[in-house]
Amino acid sequence: MKTRLPSRRGDRGLRLWPVGSALALAFTAAILVAAGVFYSGWELLAVQGLKSQRRIDAKTLFDLVTLSFGVVAGAGALVALVVAYRRQRVDEEGARREATRLHTERFTTAVGQLGDASPAVRLGAVHALAGLADDAPDTGLRQTCIDVLCAYLQLPFTPDPGGDDADREEHHRYLSLRKVRQTILRLIGDHYRRPQGTHRSWQGYDLDLTGVTIDGDMDFGDVTFADGVVNFSGATFSGSTLNFGGAVFCGARVYFGDVTFADGVVNFSGATFSDGMVSFSGATFAGDSVFFAGTAFTGGMVSFDHTVFSSSHVSFIGAEFSAGYVPFHGAAFTSGTVSFERAVFSGNRVSLGDLQNLGDLRLPGHTRILGDLRLPGHTRTLGDLQLSETPAFFGGATLTGGALNFEGARGPAPDGLLDAVGSPVPPTLILPPTWR
Repeated sequence: MKTRLPSRRGDRGLRLWPVGSALALAFTAAILVAAGVFYSGWELLAVQGLKSQRRIDAKTLFDLVTLSFGVVAGAGALVALVVAYRRQRVDEEGARREATRLHTERFTTAVGQLGDASPAVRLGAVHALAGLADDAPDTGLRQTCIDVLCAYLQLPFTPDPGGDDADREEHHRYLSLRKVRQTILRLIGDHYRRPQGTHRSWQGYDLDLTGVTIDGDMDFGDVTFADGVVNFSGATFSGSTLNFGGAVFCGARVYFGDVTFADGVVNFSGATFSDGMVSFSGATFAGDSVFFAGTAFTGGMVSFDHTVFSSSHVSFIGAEFSAGYVPFHGAAFTSGTVSFERAVFSGNRVSLGDLQNLGDLRLPGHTRILGDLRLPGHTRTLGDLQLSETPAFFGGATLTGGALNFEGARGPAPDGLLDAVGSPVPPTLILPPTWR
């Protein structure tokens, strides 16, 4: 997919009209402007007509000669203006081509250094490419620099051989190359924190990190993904802390499909999803903790379809679901605790159909605030999720709008649900017939 980026005149090269056409257009425009001025003056002065005479005096003749020379001088000035403009445009195009040539030479050198055997040289090449992206003469060259940095992260690498004495040299090399990879991630995060449209901001550009393996911490806190395509599909984050805390997703298409978060902590606390599309479809959260606490889902679509949460703790505490669409179709919570405590649902569609294996799920506040809703026990169901053993608890829940679907649920009705709903049951709440 290609991102629609602001176009610049220099991106398409110099395009000039033939000099004859340019002069003809300039003279035509000048005559039309002069005629317009003359006609306006004629009307403003309310001229009734011209007095005819067969002879002209010396003063009138002199005025005619002066006017003739003025017309010739004006025509010459107009020609000079057109020629000067074309010369300026040619000079600007030449300067742009020279800047592009120098950029290409520096780019070629930096890419060559990126494959150097020395990690120190590679580290210098990374900074050089980031600087080239900042100073690129057009958007296409900037995107190329970003693509190369992303492609380096996608390259296969040898895992850590361990700290044994026999593998010490390879271990040190692994640490050095990991430093290069972490530097690229740090630079990307820094550039995506800068306001869009300012110097050194990469917001709005594509970021292709498909299939990358990140075995260290990655800090994308407070970044902004506005426009563009950001793709982490198939990536693996192992033994690290992935931080998107305070990030803003406001128009970009961001994909976390089939991502594996193994070990470590995944943090989206305080992030804002306000537009565009973010997909966690098929992702696996297998780390220690997953935090969406205080996250605001205020627009667009955030999909958790078929996502697997096998972490020890998954937190949506205090999350706000106020607009857009957040589906959990086919999501599987296979272990640990899942908490929606104090979550607010006040205007969006949050679908929990076909959830599987919800351990100690706590959902205080589904569909426009369901109070202190708790679904403890081993297998509770929303949608096709089984409700058995300890009944779910809806004490103090309040249904104030939106839709909650229990279609296909089996087992007894959760305690307090019907009391919270009241009578008659609102059409936005779908219950199994036996629960009624």
